[in-house]
Amino acid sequence: MAASLRCFLRSGKNAVSALGQREFHRSAPAAAQVTVRDALNQAMDEELERDERVFLMGEEVAQYDGAYKVSRGLWKKYGDKRIIDTPISEMGFAGIAVGAAMAGLRPICEFMTFNFSMQAIDQVINSAAKTYYMSAGLQSVPIVFRGPNGASAGVAAQHSQCFAAWYAHCPGLKVVSPWNAEDAKGLLKAAIREDNPVVFLENELMYGVPFEMSDETQSKDFIIPIGKAKIERAGTHVTLVSHSRMVGLCLDAAAVLSKEGIECEVVNLRTIRPMDVESIEASVMKTNHLVTVEGGWPQFGVGAEICARIMEGPAFNYLDSPVTRVTGVDIPMPYAKILEDNSLPQIKDIIFSVKKTLNV
Repeated sequence: MAASLRCFLRSGKNAVSALGQREFHRSAPAAAQVTVRDALNQAMDEELERDERVFLMGEEVAQYDGAYKVSRGLWKKYGDKRIIDTPISEMGFAGIAVGAAMAGLRPICEFMTFNFSMQAIDQVINSAAKTYYMSAGLQSVPIVFRGPNGASAGVAAQHSQCFAAWYAHCPGLKVVSPWNAEDAKGLLKAAIREDNPVVFLENELMYGVPFEMSDETQSKDFIIPIGKAKIERAGTHVTLVSHSRMVGLCLDAAAVLSKEGIECEVVNLRTIRPMDVESIEASVMKTNHLVTVEGGWPQFGVGAEICARIMEGPAFNYLDSPVTRVTGVDIPMPYAKILEDNSLPQIKDIIFSVKKTLNV
């Protein structure tokens, strides 16, 4: 019986037609599951194909297919001139990429981790970010600096920093921090087409996570504008604002709190600079409470900036309680797993902060 049923299911339309006049309900095709890694790969592939000025350079991006396999297959497709392996010298190859951008190309400069971008921070800040202003608008620098940012797992203090606040502090840069596959693809394509330097902060722990992507988001014309946040979950009691991997934790916390009658509105920032303050303000005016969530350190962080902008703007008068920040702990990242877990925001920390803000 089981074998005949399997044969029936495999045989498709012919078996269905054999049933005579019977009809089956046809559901809409499910959205495809795409990992963040594949979404980034798709974005680069499409832009390399679309514009011959685009090229990728970085450590192990070509023959090895990338340290995290984000550039898998691109070297075989586009060759040595457009997918370029570099020596282990961030200052050197970031400088080459910035010079190429000034000469009219559109480089994607991959850092194996943004912790290593500190080796090249002079190129990113002084060469890339300031040139458009210093040339009175005559010299643009269309470059994307991309790679994993923030804490991974078990890689300790020198490989676990979040650079969102570092780079968002600097005028002349646009800073993007995607969460899911749709964010990753749409924002990376927008970043590559952008005429100003973009710091594109990915997250290593998100690379292998699959998300549903519709046909529309998988089309070659799909772009997400830089500078626009997205409401991932509507709510009425409290606003949760986050970016990157922490958006997922906020949604998980919101699902738990919903069972207790607390409806959280989750705002995915997507872009850190320019920040979509209007969307945050609109949400706060609706919910009257705000909690910010980030994996970086608390002092002078993304959450601190959001607090200041809300206090200085029209939404301040709508707050029924002080803004609460959920952040990483103000220490270098420990190596031991139990200490690492206690150094980063967890779902329970978000739930605790929401209840504290609502005084429940």
